[in-house]
Amino acid sequence: MSTTTELITGLDVDTQAAALAAVEAAQGCQWFKIGAQLFTRRGPSIIKEVRNLGKKVFLDLKYHDIPNTVNKAAAAAAELEVSLFTIHASGGINMIRAAREAVEGTQTRILAVTVLTSMTDQMLQTEVGIPETAAQAVPRLAKQAVESGAHGIVCAPKEITLVREAVGPDALIVTPGIRPLWASKDDQARIMTPKQAAETGSDMIVVARPILNHANPAEAVRLILEELKS
Repeated sequence: MSTTTELITGLDVDTQAAALAAVEAAQGCQWFKIGAQLFTRRGPSIIKEVRNLGKKVFLDLKYHDIPNTVNKAAAAAAELEVSLFTIHASGGINMIRAAREAVEGTQTRILAVTVLTSMTDQMLQTEVGIPETAAQAVPRLAKQAVESGAHGIVCAPKEITLVREAVGPDALIVTPGIRPLWASKDDQARIMTPKQAAETGSDMIVVARPILNHANPAEAVRLILEELKS
């Protein structure tokens, strides 16, 4: 069981006011995820605003492009001093190497996304056209990504063990798709509770709607942190 599993609160909101209010309400949390929804509306300024509150930023834009483009985007993320950012593992070896080259010597780390937590095996095979189950595709993509320079992997909780076996003990494992027992499942297909993810070996968990939609976000953070420590 991991004794250092950390909580990342997802700022899945539209406005600066809502984002900063969420950071204040979830002040017991040190990490905050800024994804496509908020970044598209507020841009790099929201990263600086969250960092100015003394918080660490996980930029979740899932870069997936030609190597040169991803290299430039990775360099920009490092200049913004984000602590973590995501790329798609399916972008290939050269793309991942280009991202790593851009952040070398900085404090910014790269996370490779394997299979989105909303994807089922049937969707993966019939809609995406990958002739594998998630349990087969995830460790293959994770191993290739880490060997190509990613510092860690984003995967569904139920694939933590498979990923750890594929990437070894040092790579970071970050898991979305976390739902406390008291929260709605929403559109996540492969989920775990915070405690289950910690016991399985997740280094960091991402929780958004169960915190943001809670009547008392600070209480939601407290309950999750308490569960991680239990």
